[in-house]
Amino acid sequence: MLKDKLPKIQFKQLRHYRELARQYTDQLSDIRVVGLLVFLGITLLITWSGVKAIDTNYGLQKQVATLQQENAIQKLTNGNLALQNDYYNTNQYLEVSARQSFGLGASGETEVLVPTSVAMADTITLTNPEQQRAAKAAARQPKYQQNFEAWMDFLLHRQRT
Repeated sequence: MLKDKLPKIQFKQLRHYRELARQYTDQLSDIRVVGLLVFLGITLLITWSGVKAIDTNYGLQKQVATLQQENAIQKLTNGNLALQNDYYNTNQYLEVSARQSFGLGASGETEVLVPTSVAMADTITLTNPEQQRAAKAAARQPKYQQNFEAWMDFLLHRQRT
């Protein structure tokens, strides 16, 4: 009944594939083939374990590098604060703070008081220099390059400020 429904070519192919499957199952009864398959499985497991260890080490190295950078930044911040404290202990700071806080001046100086609205009338707002550089660099790049960099930032988990 199945022979009648299938064309002769498909039936011959089906018989050929059935014969190949029988040969492969017969080979599995040979101890050498089973040993080879077990060896292959163990090799794949060891390789996978090694790859996972390398990936874990890479992640830990990235964390160490980040923490070292944060540590260096904190040391610089501490150094800046120490310099600022030294400045607060100088006579120059006392003179400047007395001028600002109490409106005092040195002997022989004449003080002129200017209202804030007059003083701020001709000023401009300054932007962050890093933002200016980033905007100029982005404006110079073609659109396809901006798109590529945006994708790379996304895929590599980088964050732009």
